[in-house]
Amino acid sequence: MKKVLFIIAIVFAALVANAQQKPHKVYAELLGETNLMRTKVTISIDFGQETTFWQQHAQKQLVDAQGREMKFNSMVDAMNYMGTLGWEFEQAYVVTVGQQNVYHWLMSKLVDEEGAATQGINTKQNFIDSQGGEE
Repeated sequence: MKKVLFIIAIVFAALVANAQQKPHKVYAELLGETNLMRTKVTISIDFGQETTFWQQHAQKQLVDAQGREMKFNSMVDAMNYMGTLGWEFEQAYVVTVGQQNVYHWLMSKLVDEEGAATQGINTKQNFIDSQGGEE
């Protein structure tokens, strides 16, 4: 009987070990915008999440725990914030739209479980969803 329980325990342990996901790299794109009247940068983040055409940019903006839009001193300030959450810099480029520069910074993070990529990051849409409704 002890041998049977021992074998069952080993098989169960092997199944649990195989069920865990292998670490893999995930990506996110930081989009930073400024205008001539402000010195702060507004950041939105793209994980590849589904958004509507009309709300795509605003709903991806980073917000604090109270739902207020986060402002950063620069793109490097935003990257330092992401670095504290385990993200690493990959690549950057700028797109000029009219008189406004939009900064695109690609970040990556090694994760081993579902949802680990967005841990610690709160977007406007996440905040609205957590409040149980529309803004």
